[in-house]
Amino acid sequence: MNYFSFKIHHKDKQSEARIGTLKTPHGAINTPEFVPVATQASLKSLTPLQLHGIGTQILMINTYHCYLRPGADLIKRFHGLHTFMGWNKPLMTDSGGFQIFSLNTTGKGLVKITDDHVAFRSHIDQSKHLFTPEKSIAIQEKLGADIIFAFDECTPFDSSGQYIKQSLKRTHSWAERCKKAQKRKDQMLFGIVQGGRFKELRKESAEYISALNFPGYGIGSIFGNPKIESAEALKWSLEALPYNTPKHFLGIGAVDDLFTGVALGVDLFDCVLPTRLARVGYIFSSECHANAKWRYRVTKAAFKSDRKPLDKNCSCYTCTHFSRAYLYHLFKANELTAYSLATVHNLTFFNDLMEAIRDAIENDEFQKLKKQWLR
Repeated sequence: MNYFSFKIHHKDKQSEARIGTLKTPHGAINTPEFVPVATQASLKSLTPLQLHGIGTQILMINTYHCYLRPGADLIKRFHGLHTFMGWNKPLMTDSGGFQIFSLNTTGKGLVKITDDHVAFRSHIDQSKHLFTPEKSIAIQEKLGADIIFAFDECTPFDSSGQYIKQSLKRTHSWAERCKKAQKRKDQMLFGIVQGGRFKELRKESAEYISALNFPGYGIGSIFGNPKIESAEALKWSLEALPYNTPKHFLGIGAVDDLFTGVALGVDLFDCVLPTRLARVGYIFSSECHANAKWRYRVTKAAFKSDRKPLDKNCSCYTCTHFSRAYLYHLFKANELTAYSLATVHNLTFFNDLMEAIRDAIENDEFQKLKKQWLR
């Protein structure tokens, strides 16, 4: 039985941007698309019903967090994440690698890396754990997402070329082990390209991973995300990957980065940016071009009596029912409703943006739309 397919419907005439459909056991995803991150099998402050109303097509769940709490075995007893969290659309799980390697940035010596495995201490209770490529796949198979990722090493931006070479040997070996370890055929396993900020290492990684014939590919962004270097690393990676496969740029979600990635041929992006910023009062807006970040902070005093909606061009529930002044009040009063209303708007902003990008590609107007947004 063929559980998956990816079809490219149209390509932009002036770039590598394309629109397509990625079919999974839990429905089809129109690409390019932004994937919200529901870290612990929940998108903070929103229910699945609200996400359906927004038009969310797919969610990213974090393997590391679900492994620690509530545990992959428990989720398996509920027949996987879809049933456990009440979500009937596509899901993807990362390998857990990014979060594990991020523990190294705390300076507490929580992670030890060998060519065979990664040993780490839980951020929750300091308990000891060990991940191998085989264990990452086994956990993801218990979680049951439609799309899963190979276990890889995420390296900091300032890593030397010598270290990246050593790291790539691990990532490439682990990719082979992940592919051999996969048992479920109803999950699409993406290989991951790494290589830091080095052109030759990016190309080497992309060529090695593509030779393993994964059905889809993740591309590791540069940890710390310096924009120019990340765009170059993405371009080098994509040049060596097979064209007719879905590509996912990991951990990227700024507006300008989305346009850059789509123009280079990326199909999927994931990032915590719109949801995490929503919870501290940052509002994305199509009206807000001046600061090149397309957002403002509604908790500033200037919005205390502002009757306008968060974004005059938005038709989300928040913008059609509430004012900036009300959101200002909710945040200042520490009302939890502030989180959900701001998150509803920010995710709608990203959904609407990706829909506009898909429409523009279909009508050969992507470059025009890009210039309008990145002026």
